[in-house]
Amino acid sequence: MQKRTHKIYAPGEYNYSLSAGFTPFLVSYIHTDPAPHPALLVTPGGGYCFVAPSEAEPVALEFYNSGYNAFVLTYTVNPLCLEPLLLQPLNDLSRAVRYIRKNAVEFHIDPEKLAVCGFSAGGHLSASLCVHWQDVEDPSPKYAGISNRPNAALLSYPVITSGEHAHRGSFDALLGREPDPGMLHYMSLETQVTDKAPPCFLWQTAEDDAVPVENSYLFAGACKAAGVPFAHHVFTSGQHGLALANDAWLRNDHGDTYTLAPITALRDKLKAGGIEAAPADALDGFFAPPGEPDPEYQKKLRRDCEIARVWPELAKAWLSAQLDI
Repeated sequence: MQKRTHKIYAPGEYNYSLSAGFTPFLVSYIHTDPAPHPALLVTPGGGYCFVAPSEAEPVALEFYNSGYNAFVLTYTVNPLCLEPLLLQPLNDLSRAVRYIRKNAVEFHIDPEKLAVCGFSAGGHLSASLCVHWQDVEDPSPKYAGISNRPNAALLSYPVITSGEHAHRGSFDALLGREPDPGMLHYMSLETQVTDKAPPCFLWQTAEDDAVPVENSYLFAGACKAAGVPFAHHVFTSGQHGLALANDAWLRNDHGDTYTLAPITALRDKLKAGGIEAAPADALDGFFAPPGEPDPEYQKKLRRDCEIARVWPELAKAWLSAQLDI
């Protein structure tokens, strides 16, 4: 396996005001044989406030081990909720898709078999590209004529709606606490699905207490109404953020934690006194070790994982049919 890091923006192309020197990047997991592989691009969640390691490298490796060349995008986030992200994460993902397709030969991928896989707010980001891909123009002539439309999408417990069942924190980070009504509607994705969206696979748990399960139902219903092929799986129990729902997740073993790079950069700037609007220790909680789990709750998590851990195999079978693998 070849594992490499790739900057997706050239110098001067990226200018989010609170990046603190961070620039979005891809990490690739590539098979060394020259045959073209299908590609999977992972967008972890984190409420648009961070990029969760638990939904990053472990997911990429899961699909790599099933024959995909995999990628993880560490995109722009807003942990302090000081400067709305607006379309910056969508621009990051759109550029990442074009970057992968532009370098298809180097990456040993079939550019017509590229799926995105998003979790929670990363699911909102992936679904945003599914419904808004035609709106996202790339200013660089290097990417002219390269499509940013995914061929399929896997949406895991995704944030979808800005309405009654919204995960409000995600929209606060994305659009601000007093968002423009037009942008709020534009980013309420169940209102934006057309027949131009790619096929979508959704899964969630019925008792998700962070992102209500209605989010998945709303998007699945919109896909059905628009004639977009979709699959929708709802498991009886399980907390939000189950990722692969496997033993490694239960041990908090999330592999390489490079997706914390945006938080690290901003924390360093805070501690250097570079941001007056937040205390120097505002981001230290992101780096705290996990506490000791309650034994009874751990038993429940294990039972939930025994049910939900089947989702990757369901997704792979579905993707094989959609991408003709």
